[in-house]
Amino acid sequence: MDEQALAKSNPKEDIQTHTDELLKNFDLLKLLYPQIKANWKLLYLACIYHDLGKINEKFQIRIKTGKRFANEIPHGLLSIAFIDYRHLLAEGYEKNELKILSQAVAYHHDRAMPFANATIEGEFSLLRRPFENFQYDKLENKFIAKEINERYFSVNERIYEEQGELFFEFVMLEGLLNRLDYAASAHIPVESPNDFLEVSMFELMELWQKRDSRVKWNDLQNYMLKNKDRNLIVIAQTGMGKTEAGLLWIGDNKGFFTLPLKSAINAIYDRITNDIVTNNRENRVGMLHSDTYINYRERDNSYDEGSFSTGSFDNYYTKTRQLSLPLTICTLDQLFTFVFRYRGFEQKLATLSYSKIVIDEVQMYSAELVAFLILGLHYITKMGGKFAILTATLPTLFIDLLHEENIEFNLPQTFTNRMIRHSIKILDNDINADDIIGCSQGISGKKVLVICNTIKSAVGLFKALKEKLPSERIYLLHSQFTRYDRKMKENHIINMGQSSSKETGIWVATQIVEASLDIDFDLLFTELSDLNGLFQRMGRCYRKRALNINYNCFVFTGGVKKCSGVGFFIDKEIHEKSKKALVGIDGQITEQKKVAMVNALYTKGNLPEYYNEISENINYVKSCSEYELNKKEAINRFRNINNIAIIPRSVFEKFNGEIQNAINELRINRSEIDKTEKHMLKARARSVINNYTVDVAAYIAVKIKQEKIKINEFEQMIIADCEYNDETGLNLADLKSKTADAIDFSSHTF
Repeated sequence: MDEQALAKSNPKEDIQTHTDELLKNFDLLKLLYPQIKANWKLLYLACIYHDLGKINEKFQIRIKTGKRFANEIPHGLLSIAFIDYRHLLAEGYEKNELKILSQAVAYHHDRAMPFANATIEGEFSLLRRPFENFQYDKLENKFIAKEINERYFSVNERIYEEQGELFFEFVMLEGLLNRLDYAASAHIPVESPNDFLEVSMFELMELWQKRDSRVKWNDLQNYMLKNKDRNLIVIAQTGMGKTEAGLLWIGDNKGFFTLPLKSAINAIYDRITNDIVTNNRENRVGMLHSDTYINYRERDNSYDEGSFSTGSFDNYYTKTRQLSLPLTICTLDQLFTFVFRYRGFEQKLATLSYSKIVIDEVQMYSAELVAFLILGLHYITKMGGKFAILTATLPTLFIDLLHEENIEFNLPQTFTNRMIRHSIKILDNDINADDIIGCSQGISGKKVLVICNTIKSAVGLFKALKEKLPSERIYLLHSQFTRYDRKMKENHIINMGQSSSKETGIWVATQIVEASLDIDFDLLFTELSDLNGLFQRMGRCYRKRALNINYNCFVFTGGVKKCSGVGFFIDKEIHEKSKKALVGIDGQITEQKKVAMVNALYTKGNLPEYYNEISENINYVKSCSEYELNKKEAINRFRNINNIAIIPRSVFEKFNGEIQNAINELRINRSEIDKTEKHMLKARARSVINNYTVDVAAYIAVKIKQEKIKINEFEQMIIADCEYNDETGLNLADLKSKTADAIDFSSHTF
């Protein structure tokens, strides 16, 4: 070859330069996290070898001209031709080390590989001529094999978990190689140092003490500080500073803070970046969920005059997605999909092996997600990672399941104070407007929160309250608003729910306000879901205040009828036993009593069906073969995705100009601008469209008459003929009278 062999086309970068970038990140990773249980010598070799197969003629033609070959062999499989096993054995490497080295190099871009050894070997001889002209000072010799050495590698033969420690050594090597490779390709550091969090936390305390010299870390926070090197399970009531406790436990380590709801993640991210880690956020703190890009953009001042330049913003988003920031606040599904061991899962698990993970509000997770969480903690702790579960309530059977997976942790600790915050009144009938008005002893001038189990129940109650209290300010929040309207409502309820806010009124909502939102209302009216959910909902009322009224929490148990949602997404057995547990409860209830009630109810002896459901889910995931799924399939199984995004017809017509401009942007091929700016423009266009979508269950979506607008080869938009308004959201009451063709869910939809 007359010119250097390329590794990347946009921007052009030769193999040697790209590999040198990996090695720079290799040095950085080793400097920042020397405690990683990695085979550093083997990882160095993997960096050297991983892209050498790209010198083959077909790859070079494709990357320079765009011409594709139907029978092109992935470069990783060709890269193993350059591994000189005899030389490495003489250098002291063991046979098993060379096995995992070969597999890490061959599968570093893991995909289905319909090739035989003989087919791959047929290309080896074609590598000789280009390799003669390939000069790289990091290569010790100019070796090319004539054939695959099957003692170390055979295509599509893999290292499986049943092979014990060898499997986990491979996961670490492959995972770190991919981290280094992707960071080098994106031209970002694989990691940034966490040298700021401990200082920031104690600066926060100094600030508090300037306002009140008596302030100090409480017992919960001191416990987390003293046990920073242990796996912890902590039960602490709302308002005790669990966020600060979790950050103190993470300290100056790589950390992830997981929460069940995107709205809670956004709130914690804002709190940390506004009050704790206030400088250099793009190198320190990120939030990661399905709307990360949109939320980052919204927090930038504007597209034209924001705090980021185009390049630095794009880098911030890339570093977040690649888990390169020291502290990330995220949803569980952004981390724990690795439990399915899909093709390419290794980089997540390898990253978590040297991280500390805080898991907040476990009681919000379904039986499926609890199973995935427990199995994930099994793998993470086996690889060397640490976890801390911080929750207001914790089912006792969760502890049993952790023990069954041989996960080590400190004995669970409970932190409560003697302040009595809640007094319960049980109403053995359906939730209704008359009882809410009658029990509130005058709603005017109060902040009232009403929580229903279903959207249908919430909408009906909202309308009834509006009719009976025409002069009151009454609002509704549930999941079937457009993303824009929902965001506005979430911001409103959070602002109104602050203790400093003078605004009063009534919010009717579903369980999306149940956990992690720092809001404080005067009165709570709620349907009974289960004991866990009830106590979480109570945490949104008198969050940090001592009780000063007769009753502030009113619980509707449904009477002879079932509460809404029971038997559907609320377990009937748990609901009935929760209802029995509340018999005789009337008046003040201590935090200690709440914990005791949860401990007594949620045992595997008391809830055998629920316990078995979690166990069966764990066994189901274990039964999936390693590398059986691709990443998309694993995400779909983890999230149990059954929703589709639609745009109601009235919304589409109202904002047609904005939406059409966004569609046009997505259709344009802007060859005149660079890749980063093009990505920014298209992401902004998708953000505009996303703002007007509503997520609807697939089984409901197929009943709605609809129009599909093709945006491009991969994307389409669904306009649905259903009523919508920004006060009550989507109206699906008349779906039975409408028909629709089945939706093709294989395409990406907005």
